Amino acid sequence: MGSLTSPKVIKNIIERHGFKFSKSLGQNFLIDSNIVEKIIEGANISEEDNILEIGPGIGTLTKELVTKAGKVVAVEIDRGLLPILNETLGSPSNLTIVQGDILKLDIKRLVKDYFEGQDFKVVANLPYYITTPIIMRFLEEDLPFTALTVMVQKELAQRMAASPNSKEYGSLSVAVQYYTQPQLVCKVPSTVFMPRPKVDSLVITLNRLDHSPAEVKDEKLFFSIVRAAFAKRRKTLLNNLVAENLGDWDKAEITKILEEVGIDPQIRGESLGIKEYALIANRMGIRS
Repeated sequence: MGSLTSPKVIKNIIERHGFKFSKSLGQNFLIDSNIVEKIIEGANISEEDNILEIGPGIGTLTKELVTKAGKVVAVEIDRGLLPILNETLGSPSNLTIVQGDILKLDIKRLVKDYFEGQDFKVVANLPYYITTPIIMRFLEEDLPFTALTVMVQKELAQRMAASPNSKEYGSLSVAVQYYTQPQLVCKVPSTVFMPRPKVDSLVITLNRLDHSPAEVKDEKLFFSIVRAAFAKRRKTLLNNLVAENLGDWDKAEITKILEEVGIDPQIRGESLGIKEYALIANRMGIRS
């Protein structure tokens, strides 16, 4: 068959199956074996690991995953790729292909059925247009994953890993770092895809934290405050919290709350870390 990263091989396979790339599904196949190796290394896979792959495509990454991991479940939304996957991957005993939309599937049920409820890792070359919803679903639901190793648009990965007081830092940074510790794995130029996307990518691993960086008594309130703080980046923290109408607090009350926890009401949201947002949320929770 030849290498699944060879443009010639890929072209031959998809033409024989009458496959057409779907822009709406964000389909871009890897044509660089070095990037595949870096993803595998970044995911730190062992034969004890259960792997959930999202969007296997023609099986380029999947083929390597099954040689390293104990079990691999690959979820593919495009029915047109199923016969291709059957050809390129065969029938390894540790591989299951599931046809479906990862945003609609019952992931808890999937984990129970195929991994017997045990810990798993996510490995994926994610479609750009649904990257954030997919990642946030895994972070917010009570799923026993230990790490997410995903290829995403470069700017998005930078935002997830950003520190306070940087232009990339925002509500996504806080949300991701509340649950995980991000680690950038490698840069991925647009030239290593077929078809070639208009932007470059990064592989990032999000290692699940045993405990969040700060004690938060009301997570819903905490994340509401974080989203409000970044609603208008040019506004001060105080003005954003007032404008977003988080509750029955007026400007004077929010000013007092911020001063009580030692935070200057005139700073901007990007200056605060998770611990500072936790202080605000916990104090607001007491006063509500």
